[in-house]
Order: sequence, then C-alpha cells, then structure tokens
Amino acid sequence: MKLLAATSNSGKLAELLRAFEEAGAAPGFEMAFEIASLAGIRDIQPPEETGATYEENAGLKAIYYSQFTGDPVLAEDSGLEVASLGGAPGVRSARYAGEGASDDENNALLLRAMRGKEDRGARFVSVVTVAQRGVVLASSRGTVAGLILDAPQGKNGFGYDPLFFYPPFGCTFAEVDPERKFQVSHRGNALRSLVRTLRRSTGAALDAASVDSPMP
Repeated sequence: MKLLAATSNSGKLAELLRAFEEAGAAPGFEMAFEIASLAGIRDIQPPEETGATYEENAGLKAIYYSQFTGDPVLAEDSGLEVASLGGAPGVRSARYAGEGASDDENNALLLRAMRGKEDRGARFVSVVTVAQRGVVLASSRGTVAGLILDAPQGKNGFGYDPLFFYPPFGCTFAEVDPERKFQVSHRGNALRSLVRTLRRSTGAALDAASVDSPMP
C-alpha cells in the first residue's frame, strides 16, 4: 500500500517511515507500506488551517492534498497544550509567535508566557488522517504528557521538544535519540493507532474481495 505524506518536514517524515516499518515487521502482517513525501509539495500552496481542532485541520489537509494524486495521502496536525495557559498554544502551536515563526521564536514566546506559572503540566497531541480522492479513509489521535521547563535543554528533535520534559525519561524529548522518543511520543502513538486501523480495514477489504470473487 502506497501512502504519500503531506509534509516537507524531514523529522515528521522520518517518524512516518519508522511507524510503518514497525508495522511491516509485525507478525501476521503481509502487506508492506510504501511511504514517500507528496511530490512537489513545496510548490503547492498550503490550505488555510481554519479548523478549531486537530481532527478538523488534519482532515482538511488530507482532503486538500489528495486532489493532487490518486494515491492515499496522510496528513497530520499536532500541537502542544499547556494547562496553565488554558490549552494554548494548541492548534496554533506552529504559528504561536506568528505566521512563519521559527521553532526558536515559538519557544521564546512560550517561555515568556510561562513566567511565574507554578503549574508546568502540558501534553503533546497528534492527529493523523488518511484521505484518498477527497474522502477520509482513517484517522487516529495520540498524546503524551510532560512538563514545561524554564529553559531549553537538548539539541535533538524539533518544535517544542527542548522545553518538553518527559518524567519517565528524566529529560526532554530533545535530549533523547529519535527512536527512543518515538516509542512514547504523541506522533508515535497516533501513527501506531493508525497502522492498526489500516491493517483492520485492509484485511477486511481483502477478505471481502476473497468472498466476492468467483471461483476459477
């Protein structure tokens, strides 16, 4: 099964590849997934993310980009929700400091907003959606809880990873290698759930085809 990722973010694409490689190695799963970035995505005008939820934004992106190919397209919307900020930056995480803001700019604004806050609780949320020819085929959500530090730590990862402290690891997501992060991350959890959904739906479709096909 070929899936085209609606992202030019190398970090996200690497995590997609890792998720589906795990799926292909799962016992009893014979269908291989081929994952690639949607051709020419850098030249495609992105849709306006007008959704109020991650599900809405992931869905509208998957549907939008599916018009440029006949293959299934996978899109994701994710964000950081901080309890003491009422869930902000939320769906505007990538644009927290403004359209086109860099990771450093978003992190700096978050640190300013967190000054004096005692409650440092936060969670990452990811929703991944697959659509083909304008129709949503599957969607899954994943989360992971942690704490916001008062200064960045680590050089790995991207986004808010240097500020996101994960207690079971005793460090931030930016201080661990990508493979270890993926085992617990919001995106890893969402992708593993999506793979299970696709496995079930693909298996059901194959079973139905077997039943409906006439005997030779």
